[in-house]
Amino acid sequence: DIPDPLQLRRAAIAFRRLGDEVACIQARLTYHNSRQNLITRWFTSEYGSWFMVILPGLVTVDAPIPLGGTSNHIRTADLIRVGGWDPYNVTEDADLGIRLYREGLRSAVLDSATLEEANSDGINWIKQRSRWLKGYLQTWLVHMRAPRTLWRELGPAGFVGFNLMVGGTPLLTALNPLFWLLALIWVAGHPSQVQAVFPAWNFYGAGLSLVIGNACTIYMNVVAARLLALNQLLLATLLSPIYWAMMSIAAIKAIVQLVTNPSYWEKTAHGLDHPPAAAATAGENA
Repeated sequence: DIPDPLQLRRAAIAFRRLGDEVACIQARLTYHNSRQNLITRWFTSEYGSWFMVILPGLVTVDAPIPLGGTSNHIRTADLIRVGGWDPYNVTEDADLGIRLYREGLRSAVLDSATLEEANSDGINWIKQRSRWLKGYLQTWLVHMRAPRTLWRELGPAGFVGFNLMVGGTPLLTALNPLFWLLALIWVAGHPSQVQAVFPAWNFYGAGLSLVIGNACTIYMNVVAARLLALNQLLLATLLSPIYWAMMSIAAIKAIVQLVTNPSYWEKTAHGLDHPPAAAATAGENA
């Protein structure tokens, strides 16, 4: 990771200005190898939309924030107050963000970037993403053990936002292939079986949501690419449905692993941004 050299100073100033209610300041994450291949382009545009559009929006509406795993600046006393990180949760920072909110504390987003290595290998990417989604499911299940208490502590809007963002993200991602298949079957032949399960008002409403929702997501990625001044990402954003299919594979894997091996942490290989020839030369020189 390559954080902005002034990030600690900026975080300290932000804490001073925002007051004691803010327990965590999340810096913006992006990637230094966005040009490496199509996966790194997708990854960079996704992170751009998350950290430059979605998270600031959640802060604006005072919704609970599932934190990212890097460049979180947290007040030590507040971290101890909420019990620190859950060692059994494989997306522990997302869980921490929810627990901070439940204690009446808030998180903010800092306009300071930390550069990471985007995962460039498909299999390695699925392992990493399935772990993240499994952690989201763990977080959702843990906090929903007492839904009335959660409703009271998050408030109605926060409760809905938590279920949509933390619970809905992995579940809807896993169900995406089913929705796409039903849409294709209906377009291909209008079978009566689909009509029996999904009446017209339901099916066409869902179809409209499918088209508008996907278009808005692609547009959000385009906006993020422009905000990052990375115009080379624009073509990749138009191919986002392929990336979403990869997400669905990871989500299904996450659900299976949640049942079979819930706290298993699949390690992510790093250093894949270096060309093999350069790595071999570096090894010979060493």
